[in-house]
Amino acid sequence: MLRSKKAQTGGLITGLIFGIASLVIGVIIAFVIVNTLIDAELLQDGRTTGTVINESSYINATGDTLAGASVTKFVSGSISISEAINLTSNETILSGNYTVSDAGVITNITTVNYANVVLSYTYTLKTDTEVSADGLNTNFTAGVDNVSDKIPTILLVAAIVLILGVLVLLVATWQRMNMGGGL
Repeated sequence: MLRSKKAQTGGLITGLIFGIASLVIGVIIAFVIVNTLIDAELLQDGRTTGTVINESSYINATGDTLAGASVTKFVSGSISISEAINLTSNETILSGNYTVSDAGVITNITTVNYANVVLSYTYTLKTDTEVSADGLNTNFTAGVDNVSDKIPTILLVAAIVLILGVLVLLVATWQRMNMGGGL
């Protein structure tokens, strides 16, 4: 006798495999889109450059953030310090004594700390679109990490549901076998 296959699904295992495969494919497509946005040179149109002269600062191991521009928008490698003067001794601090990060934090390389410094530097700022694309990339990567951390839990719950389903089927089969027999 043929049974009607209406309203039947592929089952739990098929659904899990399809769901995880869809998630992976969706993430790959999203990564391609975000990466294309970030690599697009058209985002760089409209970058601005600036110059700061005589900004008060200090140079030590903990570092000082340059205040001349929004540090979240500095283009990587664009900060160039043209002059660093130690006002205490009125001497120029050589560039080998400090380093500047892409975030605009100046720290010393040597053990000498300079408490009273005046800096002059140039920089290039990212466009608002570049900053948005960078933020999208950062948030998207963090989101994928969060979801991938949950996949083992989802698979564990699915395995438990599958095991409980098999047990229910076994108990139902056992009960049907016992009902047919008599004393």
